[in-house]
Amino acid sequence: ALGAYLQFNKVRFGARLTDIYVQVFRNTPPLVQLYFFYFAVGPLITMRLPDGSSVPLVSNFSWAAICFSIYAGAFNIEILRAGIEAVPRATVEAAESLGYGRLKAYIHIVLPLALRISLPALNNNLVNLIKTTTIAYAIAVPELLYVSNQIWSDAINVPEMMNVLLVTYVALVGLFVVGMNRLERSLRV
Repeated sequence: ALGAYLQFNKVRFGARLTDIYVQVFRNTPPLVQLYFFYFAVGPLITMRLPDGSSVPLVSNFSWAAICFSIYAGAFNIEILRAGIEAVPRATVEAAESLGYGRLKAYIHIVLPLALRISLPALNNNLVNLIKTTTIAYAIAVPELLYVSNQIWSDAINVPEMMNVLLVTYVALVGLFVVGMNRLERSLRV
């Protein structure tokens, strides 16, 4: 919500910085971003132990969470920006005529309406994010694909594990979609 607000703010520096963030993280593959954070930024953020050795300050799971949050955030900013643009200008003018300031009108009037408008696209982005978590396997984060690979490495049951993995992802995404559809219905005007 902050990024979408900055895009409409009169301070051009904040809008430009937000645009750069969105363009960089929307237009690069999440696997490349994950490798960049883990292998390029990660070694720069270390902690010295009393024995003189250094250990990474951020774990591989934390890097995956940070990377996926930044990646999804770039898409969410654009989704919310579109939702804000869909709110009629007359609504904002009515709020201002009632004494709302620009920020207060944004928080109390525009943002709730924009969220309702944007919810289907936000849900779609979150479903995509659930599916994208499989690439955390590349930096040894123990997610579903990583654990499945560990099991099929020990026993020769690759087809069975792939079926379990498929059913698990279908169930996870299905439950998420059902929950979000209920949320959409409850917020429908």
